[in-house]
Amino acid sequence: MSAESIAPPISLRDRHRRERAERNAEIRRTRGLLLGDSKVARVVAFLILALFALTWLLPLAWAIDTSFKTEVQAQSLPLQWVPDGGFTLENYRTVFARGEVFTWMGNTFLIATAVTILTVIICALAGYAFSRTIFRGRKALLALTIALIMVPGQILIVPLFKEMVLLNAVDTFAGVILPQTIAPMMVYIFKQYFDQVPQELEDAARVDGAGNWRLFWNIILPVSRPIVTAVAIFVFIGAWNNFMWPFIVTNNPDLMTLPVGLSTVKNAYGTIYAQTMASAMIAALPLTILFMLFQRQIIKAVATTGLGGQ
Repeated sequence: MSAESIAPPISLRDRHRRERAERNAEIRRTRGLLLGDSKVARVVAFLILALFALTWLLPLAWAIDTSFKTEVQAQSLPLQWVPDGGFTLENYRTVFARGEVFTWMGNTFLIATAVTILTVIICALAGYAFSRTIFRGRKALLALTIALIMVPGQILIVPLFKEMVLLNAVDTFAGVILPQTIAPMMVYIFKQYFDQVPQELEDAARVDGAGNWRLFWNIILPVSRPIVTAVAIFVFIGAWNNFMWPFIVTNNPDLMTLPVGLSTVKNAYGTIYAQTMASAMIAALPLTILFMLFQRQIIKAVATTGLGGQ
């Protein structure tokens, strides 16, 4: 074989650039199939998307507006975007003075971080086992995992709560964290991604004497960084916003998470909407910062995993 017939190795940067170009070409092709070359169709599609965006933004704008009003202004009808008495920072001063929101935020950050780390480790190991290991009952377990994706999480609340009672894990961080690591969808996503990792990488490492653990930690995970990042981002956001399970398994105010704590902002007359919205804006700040820092990774994760609706 002549030297001319041997293709030069492709650098990682060139490969990523080529993959990006292919992906953009596929997006343009799909857009062309859906909308054609008609400018009218593109304008109509843009207007429809803008309408959906406005539908999503209006409640957020109302929440921000309400957080700067007094309670009387917040409940007055008809709704006034700019109240007659002007805006006020009293709600934020009250929230900061109470300090509870920071305790809730700390609890939520601790729980979301622990859930993310455990879920990524457990689901990656399970996905790797399904992808690379042949064992008895593998197909049945994989089918059961896929079937669990279709089971609504609400159905599992009662048995999970009874299990936490038996383990004396009610009103503990462990009781809040461990059940949230059940993520069959993430197991399947990891399995599908690991199926695309070339077997030659593992074969070369095995020749050098690497075992299964070394293969997983030193070979598979480093080349799977995009999917690990995608799963970690979505799991963290889901755990941060989870209301139902922490609400059910905790009664101790010191263990409350942000979503649960915000539901308790009340007085003798009911919910204090203005203070609730101020607390919600403070609570949304960490996720807003997270999105700003990892915007590119989040968008790529949506495109890679198709989890945008989760």
